[in-house]
Amino acid sequence: MNAHSDIELRELSYAEAIREAMDIAMERDERVILMGEDIGVYGGAFQVTGELVHKYGTDRVMDTPISELGGAGVAVGAALTGLRPIFEFQFSDFATLAMEQIVNQAAKVRYMLGGSVSVPLVMRFPAGSGTGAAAQHSQSIEAWLGHVPGLKVLQPSTPEDAKGMLLAALDDPDPVMIFEHKILYKMKGHVPEGHYTTPIGKAAIRREGRDVTIVATSLMVHKALAAAETLAGEGIDAEVIDLRTVRPMDRETVLASVRKTGRLVCVYEGVKTLGVGSEISAMVAESDAFDYLDAPVVRLGGAECPVPYNPELEKAVVPQVPDILDATRNVVKGRI
Repeated sequence: MNAHSDIELRELSYAEAIREAMDIAMERDERVILMGEDIGVYGGAFQVTGELVHKYGTDRVMDTPISELGGAGVAVGAALTGLRPIFEFQFSDFATLAMEQIVNQAAKVRYMLGGSVSVPLVMRFPAGSGTGAAAQHSQSIEAWLGHVPGLKVLQPSTPEDAKGMLLAALDDPDPVMIFEHKILYKMKGHVPEGHYTTPIGKAAIRREGRDVTIVATSLMVHKALAAAETLAGEGIDAEVIDLRTVRPMDRETVLASVRKTGRLVCVYEGVKTLGVGSEISAMVAESDAFDYLDAPVVRLGGAECPVPYNPELEKAVVPQVPDILDATRNVVKGRI
């Protein structure tokens, strides 16, 4: 965040912070438009856009038909013509219907045209489990899009970062994908007033420690912090890093922490195989930080199955605080 001592902090929910960012951006720049299914009078599937349609009208807050591919294509075209669209998917899972426009168009056009154009597009994805929405509405697919050169992929975990990273994304000339965990929408936190940006590609150290590094993303940051407090009572001092950006990943912050602690646990909600933690693990293995490790790297990710509808099974397929506690204790005590 750009530091301003005169900026007043208020408490807003994660959803309110995002709405405020969009409001500020639309007021400052008439090129900013909102697009998505039911984002107008209804206010969005998760009520994030709220009443912005009444302030800016249907020319700038546009309900799109139930066609993610079509809507995403219009958003890419709008960006190419000089607008700065923010496109909201009802659920991140539905990005699968628009992968042609996201992966083959938005991410590639600047390259294909020799840098003569850019695609200043922001896409917002309500993501993750915990709402009983079952297998087709609960996935965490940030690693899919993080695999694509030309895209930036963000996972803000706090209201302050949700606002600041969206405003930073709107300043970026290239397409930015923002994954917003659905459970976080009602979470409240201090948010500065006015316009500010949170840097893309820079992780945040949420808790300093000396015994083990826990790198977490999105909702898992809060679970990791809860686990770290319990561990502190047992004499284990955990450092918790909020990755914030999947692509580009903050290599320097992660490696510096691993060199300090000598141990690494990666916690993320996406499926463990080929997930964000896999990239973090490989990054450490390919660096000098590997020589500082006193234990194997541990990845805690989602189970190798679709997200169940049953509430207890839903909890069982993604990491929870007890899982983080067990993994961290085992790493620190040399039990793996």
